[in-house]
Parts: sequence; C-alpha cells; structure tokens
Amino acid sequence: MDVRQHLRSALAAALFGAEIDMPREQIAIERPANPSHGDWSSNVALATAKRAGRNPRELAQELADALNAEPPRHVTAVEVAGAGFVNFRLAPTWLHEVLVGITEAGAEDFARSAIGTGSSVDIEYVSANPTGPLHAGHGRWAAYGDSLARLFERCGFEVTREFYVNDRGEQMSLFGASLAARRTGQDPPEGGYFGEYVTEWAQEMPDTADPVDWGSQRAHLDQVEVLASMNAEFDHWASENRLAQSGAVEATLAVLTEGGHVYESEGATWLRTSEFDDNQDRVLIKSDGQPTYFLPDIAYHQQKYSRGDLLIDILGADHHGYVKRMSAAMQMLGHSADSYEVLIGQHVTLVRDGEEVRLSKRAGTMVEARELVELVGADVARLTFLLQSIDTTQTIDVDLVVAESSENPVYYVQYANARVHSLARRAEERDISLSPLADVDLSVLTHQRELTLLRVLSELPEVVERAMQARAPHQVTTWARECAAALHGFWHDCPILRDDLDEQVRQGRMWLVEATRIGLGVSLDLLGVSAPESM
Repeated sequence: MDVRQHLRSALAAALFGAEIDMPREQIAIERPANPSHGDWSSNVALATAKRAGRNPRELAQELADALNAEPPRHVTAVEVAGAGFVNFRLAPTWLHEVLVGITEAGAEDFARSAIGTGSSVDIEYVSANPTGPLHAGHGRWAAYGDSLARLFERCGFEVTREFYVNDRGEQMSLFGASLAARRTGQDPPEGGYFGEYVTEWAQEMPDTADPVDWGSQRAHLDQVEVLASMNAEFDHWASENRLAQSGAVEATLAVLTEGGHVYESEGATWLRTSEFDDNQDRVLIKSDGQPTYFLPDIAYHQQKYSRGDLLIDILGADHHGYVKRMSAAMQMLGHSADSYEVLIGQHVTLVRDGEEVRLSKRAGTMVEARELVELVGADVARLTFLLQSIDTTQTIDVDLVVAESSENPVYYVQYANARVHSLARRAEERDISLSPLADVDLSVLTHQRELTLLRVLSELPEVVERAMQARAPHQVTTWARECAAALHGFWHDCPILRDDLDEQVRQGRMWLVEATRIGLGVSLDLLGVSAPESM
C-alpha cells in the first residue's frame, strides 16, 4: 500500500544505471515542503553526488530522465527542483490503492507495524504517594503514558504498563496520623495533610482500622478510580513497601558493591555515578544508616528489566537531575545506556473565564485530576492533554474545550467521527446499500477534496511509527485533527446521497467515508478516547 517503496525501488534502479550502488532502504522519500512541487520528493542525488564525484543537480536530472523514460507505477512526471531534488507527480490511482488497502486491512490491521516484533518495553507513567488524590499533572502523564503504550503495541512491542506506589517512608506515617487526628476532630500534626479529603476519608475509616494501612488503600482506590475513568489502566502495580520487604534492596547493593561501584566516605555509602557521566557521586545510605530514596529506586528498576527490554519512566518536571544518576546505576548493573529512558512531563494550568482555576477545595494544594475530568469529561480531558508535547507546559482553557464549536479541537475530531457514522444511518433510511468494493470504479474519485482526504489517510501508518519513535502521541492528535479537517471539507463539497448523483461516484465516496471511519477509529483508539457514532 505504501507507494514510497515503489519509488525507492525505481530510484535504486536509476542510481544503478548511473553506476551508483545504494540500498533501497537508505533512499529517503518525503513530501515536498511546497505541495506544488509534486506528491513525493527525494534528496538522493544530493546525498550521493559527493561520494560519486558528481554534480548534484546534473545527477538528479540524469535520474529524472531515466525515470521519465520508463515511469514507475502511478508516476506521471519526474522533475528536478532546487539544488538537486527529484520530485514525483503521481496519478490519483496510488490514492485509490490506499483506499483499497485501508478497507482490506480494517481497523484491526490498518496502520499496524511489525518493527517492534520480538521486543518488549516497560512504561512507568504514574508514580504517586498513596496519601491523597492525583493532581492534574498526573492526569496528563497518565494520558500520555497510556497512549504511548498503545503506540508501542501498534508497532508490535510487548508492553507492560506500570504504576509505582510510593507507600513507604515518613509521609505515610504523617498521612496515617492526619487521618487519626481528623477522625477524632483534631488538627493533623505538623507536616501532616490538611486537605478536606482527609476529613472526608477519616469519617469513612473504621474505628479498628490501622490508619496507615487503611489510608494507603483508600488513597490508592481513589487514584485507580480516576485513572480508570480516563481509560488509563495498568498491568503492574509496584509497591515500594513490598520491594523493601523482599530483600531486593540489599541484593542490589551487594551487586553494586561487588562491581566496585560503591565506597564509604564521611560515614555514608556512596555510588560512583560520576564515572558514568553524572555530575557527582550519589549517596545510597546516609550516615545515620538510613537508605536514600535512590537505593530502593535502583532495586526497583533492576526488577523492571524482567518486564521489558526497554524501560521508560515518565516523571515530573522536578526530576531532571534523576536521569543521569539512574542511567549510571543501570549501566553498573550491566544494562546498556540506551535501554533506559526518562521523559519529563510538565505541569498543567487550568483557565476559566479568563482566570486561572484556583486550588482544589478538597486537596488544598493542587488542582485534582478528578475535578478536571468531572468538569470537562474524560474524553475531553484526555484528548486535550494530548494536544501538545509532554515536555511543554500546558494551559487548558476550560471554556474552549467544553464548547461545541469548530474552535474546540476535541469536539472537531469527535464530530468528524460522528459524521462518518451518520452516513450509514442516512443511507439505510434511503434504502441505499454499499456495493462490494471490487465492483466500484474508484477512478471517479478525482475531486480535490477526495484526494486530500485520501492523502491524509495514507499518512497514518507513517505517523504511528514516527510518533512511537519520537515518543510523541500528540503527533497522532495532529493527524486526527488534519483528518477531521479533510473530512469536513469533503463533506461540504462532495455530496454523497444526493438523488442526481452518478451511482459510481456515490459508491466511491461511500467507500471513502468507510476508509475514513477506519482511520479515525484507529487514531482515536491510540489516543484512548471514545469514537462517538452520534453527537
């Protein structure tokens, strides 16, 4: 279905005729920056001319002449532009083949890749203390992480979705003490938790319950519930407390010590992370004998390699210094530097009526993820989180994302999906059926709106691979918005069920809508939002 493979083969043959040997897979085929330059373009003449001792433009012209003499399939003209770009103009037939390929593949297989077959990845995209509700930033990272996991799965990887529960340490004792105090009408201790949710939960707590254990479970339940409402679920819940009790921390320290990576200084135990590009060595055990958070984290990541060849952590904006030290520790334990990645997520600001939404009344110190979901809906929250890159700060205009208008990108995409579903209902009401695709003459699809929509649909397989490789689910959101725009333009200018329409044109357009239904459905599934059939 990918016409670029045909163009690469043709260019490789033309290069061979020019006495230049270049593997087909190394030949770049891209869309021209200026659409007037054609459908596809290659810089292969620029890339090979110096090595071949040739002038780039002259080589490009030689390639174009050879290709025009025996044009590759679908190609109507090959032209030279600029310093030596080879540009291809194609007949609409290549887009008609795209339509056939999409409908034959269906939603299950369209835009599915095998590049990750045989590989596995563990993605940790929420790490939280079970001491209260999740904040809006956690919601953003959950939406991002789950969609990234979906992209990896679409590309053939085996994926484990991971949540790290920070259920150990002083904060847990303070949380339990805060619940116990509120249960008897008293103020929490100094450094405790003062949000209204503590009072609410304390009233639920049985008299016989252990405040720390009960509170941890109650907070965890609240977190799981809001994440599930956003269609973000997990395969593995890792408990820091269970990790500490398992002996894994001591075992990991022993391995690091045996490897010569640990030393004592000033009464503390240190790890030689500076030998692996960290800016300084790091303390593993403080002078009072208590481990830092870093040591159990190392043990935890060592365990994660049993669940993935590649580890990806999605962490908050205050974790930049964490990356090199953990990478150093993983290399000390025998893992390659490129088997561990950290993606830093930035925080979210909410705006309503032109003013920043203030802190949660329940949580007191943050805007809750639950509040955002209840305010705008799970689909809107999730797709809005995925409008831009995770490493950029995000401001969400609540008034905009709940408006039913073309200015709202979420509504715009979901309305497009509802439109494609509405066609089948309208056709059935008028007793119009869809003919078998083999009986339909797709050559009638030549309207610019039809071809634009087909071009957008043809790009989704590449977008999926590129978004996975760049760790950028927002690229799928961008594609979905472009597809919605193309569909809305097609819908406006290309009637489908009008009585005086040629039947072959009608059938071709109905199949184009079917292909769009598949493409939009795949993209919305990758984004983890519903694909409404009516709005």
